[in-house]
Amino acid sequence: MEKIKQNPFVKKVGFNRIVLCFVLILMYGLFCVLTQGKFAGMQRILSALNYAYFLGFLSLGVTFVIATGGIDFSIGPVMFCCALVSGYSLTAHGVPMGAAIVISILVGLAFGLFNGYLVAYWSVPSFITSMASMNIAKGLASVFTKTQSVSWPQATAEGGWYRSLIKIGNIPVGLFIFLAVAIVCAIILNKTKIGRYILSLGSNKEAVRLSGVDVKKWEMISYIICGLLVGIGAIFYVAAYTTVQPGYGDQYNNEAIAGCVMGGTSMAGGLASISGTVIGVFIIALLQEGILALGFTKDYQLIITGVIVIAAVFSDVVARRRKN
Repeated sequence: MEKIKQNPFVKKVGFNRIVLCFVLILMYGLFCVLTQGKFAGMQRILSALNYAYFLGFLSLGVTFVIATGGIDFSIGPVMFCCALVSGYSLTAHGVPMGAAIVISILVGLAFGLFNGYLVAYWSVPSFITSMASMNIAKGLASVFTKTQSVSWPQATAEGGWYRSLIKIGNIPVGLFIFLAVAIVCAIILNKTKIGRYILSLGSNKEAVRLSGVDVKKWEMISYIICGLLVGIGAIFYVAAYTTVQPGYGDQYNNEAIAGCVMGGTSMAGGLASISGTVIGVFIIALLQEGILALGFTKDYQLIITGVIVIAAVFSDVVARRRKN
């Protein structure tokens, strides 16, 4: 095993990412066999991709937060809040589609700014802050929409052009947009001062502070980036599923974090992989679609996702102990 890890190609690509790609391919083949080839159809693939888009934006966002050593359990409800507030503005108040999309992003940014300010400048634990934000997001969405569900326009209706963000015919446009955003996130995290400081905060926040760096500013920026991506994820959610109901979104927190941690981002902070997060998200999306294709309920996916989170965190803990 050590010889394989020391191989130049493996070291360059990353052993963990190679294993994840192998798992992804193996899962796809297994589901095809178990469903007697039905899973191989284009509709199943597009359905899995629809799930991967919005979940992917959540995972990309929370990667920045976890890289600092923090956590954000509000991303799912905040995504629903963004979709509900902007969707209700669109359907009930006649706001143009372009403006509704901007509103969704601004709501996500507002929550990111709120979370980041409390964590960075008031030293409120990120767990407490995100739990509070989760409840605020649910309540705000319910109050704003008067507890009503919101249905965004169909593709053929006025303003329905937003649905072309995920696909045009059988062309998965959303895949290209998601991968483009992931590349931008990877550049920010690995090639810019923002990313270097965010990762440094997760490694040793006190040492970074003593070196004269404004740690509060950079920590808050990680939450702002997360909020921005959550707002974008809300648009991709409604582009795939159209209708949004108040009070939901919790289930996507664990899935987004699972994709992130499975991809190699350490829950202790200081280590993150955008490419790993992308592969992890595809695994979660494929798992969700495969379970449904086999006739099981979503409850089984929740069980498996929980096991994945525990296994990923456990492997990270073991790896850190060996390193130390």
